[in-house]
This record gives sequence, C-alpha cells and structure tokens, in this order.
Amino acid sequence: MQTLESLQRRMDNVGDLLSIVKTMKTLAAVSIRQYERAVESLADYNRTVELGLQVVLRHGPEEFFPRARDGSGPVGVLIFGSDQGMCGQFNEQIINHALAHLGEQAIPPARRMVLSLGSRVAAGLESRDLPATLAWAMPGSIDGITPVIQDVVMQIDEWRSRRGVERVILCYNRPISGAAYRPYTLALLPVHLARFARLKRQPWPGRTLPTFTMDVERLLSALLRQYLFVSLFRAFAESLMAENGARLATMQAAQRNIEEHLEELTALYHQQRQTAITAELLDIVAGFEALTSP
Repeated sequence: MQTLESLQRRMDNVGDLLSIVKTMKTLAAVSIRQYERAVESLADYNRTVELGLQVVLRHGPEEFFPRARDGSGPVGVLIFGSDQGMCGQFNEQIINHALAHLGEQAIPPARRMVLSLGSRVAAGLESRDLPATLAWAMPGSIDGITPVIQDVVMQIDEWRSRRGVERVILCYNRPISGAAYRPYTLALLPVHLARFARLKRQPWPGRTLPTFTMDVERLLSALLRQYLFVSLFRAFAESLMAENGARLATMQAAQRNIEEHLEELTALYHQQRQTAITAELLDIVAGFEALTSP
C-alpha cells in the first residue's frame, strides 16, 4: 500500500503535468486565432489580385500562359507537416494522403521531387522508404511564413530550370471547423488559363473599367507571382492552423485523462488518510482503556 507521502508526491506531479497541458492548450488556441486572422486577411489580398487578373484577361493574353505538356516529366511535391509532436495523427494523415494521391496520378518515385516541410513529415517519409529530396522546417509564426515562401519559390524555380519539373502540387491539412481538419491537394503549377476563365465573365464591380499602360506580359507575370504567393501563404497558414487545432484536441483529451487520474488519486489519498486517522484514534482509545482498566 502506498504511503500518504508517496500519494501526495504523485498528486503534485500530476498537478504539474495538468498545468503544462493547460498552458499548451492555451498556446494552441491563441495560435489558431493568429493563423485564422491571417487566412481571413488573405481573402482581401486575393480579391485584389483577381481584380487585376480580370482587367488583364479582358485583353486576351492567352498566348502568355504555358501550354500543357504530356505530363511525363518530374513532379514537385510539397508536403506540409509539423516539427513538433502532440498533434495526434496530423503527420500520418497527410503522408498517407500524399502517397495515395501520387499513386492515383501514376507518378512513380523516380519522377518525384519531394520537399517536406516539417521534420516529422520527413521522418515519416523516411520510414516509408520514400525519403524527401529536401526537408525544411515549418515557420513558427506568421512573420516566419514569408521568408520560407521566398525560399520555396526559389526552389521551385531551380526545379523547373535545372530538373525540368513540369508540375508542382501542395499537400497539406486544411481546417474544417474547430479542431477538425482534412487532407487537401492543390495543383500549384502549371497555371492554366481555364482556372481564371470565370474572371473574364464577371462584371466589374465599379462603373469605370481600369486600364493599364504596362507591358501586358510583364503585368500578367507579376500578377501570377502574387497569385502563387497567396496560394503558398494560405497553404502554410491553414496547415499551421490545422496543426494547432489537432494539438488543441490532443491537449483537451489529455486534460480530461489527467483530471480523471487526479480525482482517483485524490479519492485514494482521502481514503488512506481517513484510514490512518481512524487507526490512530483506535490506538488512542485502546491505550486509554489499557491505562484505566483495573
């Protein structure tokens, strides 16, 4: 039987663990809101880019869009995961989704150029005998996303110029509601005109249609780079948001388990303390009776 002192130490340790879990849960909730605001702000930015494309597309620059190829060249794959644990099956799910998508698209390993974002994704791919070509860390805050995007864009340009990469796809977990998320795949490149065809049919929101004097090819290239930036930023922000949502759900489950365990220890402590008190009282009564007996 455990002593009262050992039970008290266990209760103190469990209480400290509960405090850590509550702190991590609070940090995850704060991070979710931070990334959620970033995603919301992207909507206005994306709307501005689309308005610019709408004006340019009215001049019919279809010839500046890349023509579809036979699809037999290398494919760049960006898989977004996490560098930290305690987020359930977050990394396993996106790895399974990415591998399933590559299998459905009949893209053999020899044609895959994989960039894993997050050390745990890199380790997961390694365990599947599919090591990533490159492995980078995920940004730890909103401010860290833009520098990583710049590095990603440079890497994609290097893939296209030196490796002949024709397509680039993003695989990341996308938040649904609350702490729920689901794997998502986005075809980042090539940018096909059909994706923006709806913009040509939309009415202009103002009375006067803007015009431009800049070279149309340069303007279109600049707008498309902004579109790629928005797509990558959203992927990073939504993946980090889903990661913290998964961590929040994990911490909530851990908190419930710890609280239940603490209640059991507290009840056991009170029971043993009452037993000890009762034993001491019986010893006192027995001693008193022994002293007063004739």
